Amino acid sequence: MKGSYVMGTLSAACLVGVGALLGFWLGTASESTAVEPGTTTTQARNALYWYDPMKPDQHFDKPGRSPFMDMALVPKYADEQASTSLGLAAGTVQSLGVRTVRVQRGALPSSIDAAGTLGYSQRELATVQARADAYVDKVYGRAPGDVLAAGTPLVDLLIPQWSAAQLEYLAVKQTGDSQLTAAAKERLRLLGMPGSTIAAVDRTGRAAAVQTIVMPIAGELLTLDAKAGMAISKGQDLARINGLSRVWLDISVPEALTSSVAVGNPISAFFVAWPGQAIQGKIIAMLPSADSATRTVTVRAELPNANGKLRPGMYAQVRLQGEEQPSVLLAPSEAVIRSGKRSFVMVALPEGRYRPQVVELGKESGGQAEIVKGLAEGDEVVSSGQFLLDSEASLQGLLAREGPSEGAQWHTSTGQIIDLDSETVTLAHGRSKVLACPA
Repeated sequence: MKGSYVMGTLSAACLVGVGALLGFWLGTASESTAVEPGTTTTQARNALYWYDPMKPDQHFDKPGRSPFMDMALVPKYADEQASTSLGLAAGTVQSLGVRTVRVQRGALPSSIDAAGTLGYSQRELATVQARADAYVDKVYGRAPGDVLAAGTPLVDLLIPQWSAAQLEYLAVKQTGDSQLTAAAKERLRLLGMPGSTIAAVDRTGRAAAVQTIVMPIAGELLTLDAKAGMAISKGQDLARINGLSRVWLDISVPEALTSSVAVGNPISAFFVAWPGQAIQGKIIAMLPSADSATRTVTVRAELPNANGKLRPGMYAQVRLQGEEQPSVLLAPSEAVIRSGKRSFVMVALPEGRYRPQVVELGKESGGQAEIVKGLAEGDEVVSSGQFLLDSEASLQGLLAREGPSEGAQWHTSTGQIIDLDSETVTLAHGRSKVLACPA
């Protein structure tokens, strides 16, 4: 009796265990096959390729880790291939601060705003040299940086060779022989003696052993290499002077805008020292080389400086008047995303969708960029928040489209209404040159 009870208990326990295992297996199987409504399993969807969201243009034929960012590759399914645009909810668009601008036709500004720096006019540069071996007899207390008038004395030189030649000339002159006198006078000129000094010898009848070196032009004394008592050699530089009646303004113009700049064009220069006051000048040269670091070309203008208020080294904001520009397709420069190899914009589509579009740019000026290829008049492009949209598009594997925009294009034709009812209008028209429809 006791043995029968034990066997019955064991049989019941075994049945309970088998039932529990069977229930667990059925539950697991049902969970593994359960799918939320409206979704499909990864195995049921056809993956076209896998990609790294940070480099969506690189495709892989199997899943794994990205060799670029060491992150899991994301599959691109066949049912997603048709989508070439990014969709965002209205609230998301507002939170991102997305603003759009319509692409329109217009002319780029003919004026160019640039920066420039004043410099000396190298056409007013003078150098004073010793015309003979001499000694510095006297200095007049001048120093580099002094602004002096023409004729201002700089140093007195004692020139023994000139003194001897002048005495010889005076002696020959007293003989009354005109030919010998002319030859002696010519010798003075060949020794480098200025005409004013020879005239003074003729007038006074005395030799001038000391020669006063003066400023040949008015301007700034750049260097003065003469000290009292020092010996001077023939041809040695004594002083360098730069005139200040006119100054040069070197303007850095982006190389893309140089085609609209020409020698002779007027410019207006503005300085912080005189707010609101424009100083007019004109372009005198375009230097032949460009700065490889800044991609700019130096355009040189000349400004009048009669009162000497313009000082070399001053900074100026410059407006150059360029040639009149033709009407072209324009978009804001801030809307363009430049990746280094190409440029593209985010085009706004209906129903809150956005698509990256490759564009070819022309000239840029005044915050506007010429669109040579990629957009049509009337397209809406994102001018604020485009970088956030571009990041989201990259994460979804959307690549910027090449080729023309799908924006609306208008065509004109002529025709005649031949029938009209409440729903349709029937037209008779000729063959269209741009639309694929017969006459």
